[in-house]
Amino acid sequence: MEGVINSGSDSTTIKLSQTVNVSSANTANPVLHAVLTVLSDQNVSYPLTETTNGNYVSAGLNLDNTRTYRLSIKTPDNKQYQSDFAPVTITPSIDSIGFNIVNTPVAGIQIYANTHDATNTIKYYRWDYDEAWAFNSKYGSDYVSNGNAIVPRTYGQNISNCYANDVSSNIVLGSTTKLSQDVIYQTPIVFIASTSEKIESEYSILLREYALTADAYNFWVSLKTNTEQLGSIFDAQPSQLQSNIHCITNPSEPVIGYISVCAVSSKRVFIPSAKLPNWVTDYPYMCAVDSVLYCAPPFCNNDVYRLLVPGILIPIAPIGNQLNPLGFLASTIECVDCTIRGSKTPPAFWP
Repeated sequence: MEGVINSGSDSTTIKLSQTVNVSSANTANPVLHAVLTVLSDQNVSYPLTETTNGNYVSAGLNLDNTRTYRLSIKTPDNKQYQSDFAPVTITPSIDSIGFNIVNTPVAGIQIYANTHDATNTIKYYRWDYDEAWAFNSKYGSDYVSNGNAIVPRTYGQNISNCYANDVSSNIVLGSTTKLSQDVIYQTPIVFIASTSEKIESEYSILLREYALTADAYNFWVSLKTNTEQLGSIFDAQPSQLQSNIHCITNPSEPVIGYISVCAVSSKRVFIPSAKLPNWVTDYPYMCAVDSVLYCAPPFCNNDVYRLLVPGILIPIAPIGNQLNPLGFLASTIECVDCTIRGSKTPPAFWP
């Protein structure tokens, strides 16, 4: 089970899935058609609605911060699960998001966050994030096939400039228990290598911050150790996850997840390439430019031009006279058409 009960005005999203074998080719196994409800210690219920792929959503709950809450789940096979009642933790606002330029051991940018709790009571934090970035194809194309000939590409046929996105996969935690003040200063969020196309044009990160209880923090520390810090003889040994979610109908069934209750703080920033060194992007495909010439009968038919074969080559620029070219420079679709990996439509939040 993934997600938190959002006590504030933003939506609550819980994702349900079943575990799969490590060797399985199937990496997603969502639980569909379940019934999810948030329950208060006064037995007030707040239902969640199923959307897609095992996601269950509720609009802003605006919960009473003086009460405790749990998540109740009933699956289609009549299994019932409940989380322990948990108090509402008040997440402070994210003070700022910044970055440092790093040159060793690998060049790139280290994105960090600053936050603090004026009440000096939170002590435990978790962050996750959504990324979005503008990127360009390796080669721009000013020409396109109309099925019969190579013609100039219109503005609407641009396939050189796109947008892509991703979500965080690492667990980012912070604690101030050893500090006299509840201040998080420049905690590392994500590192982006200088060769990444994420920062070749403009990059954006939407950071979310969660205030945790001590038990929730310990769960996430164990999960991080088990999933990110194993593999060598010097790493920590796997540990049992202490979840606060239990199967009521089968108490021996292990359940992975931890349900916290908090208002989620968020902040978005943009990082344009103009603020970064003039780094060279490492394009994800091997790209080359070919010269493809027209030829005359009887050796070939001018109307059947190799560049017209769909999915093989895309014309980049004419060779010789632009009005009467000898042929075209061309490259493969992966190196010219950015839409195979992204979208030409910018996100709604893009400036």
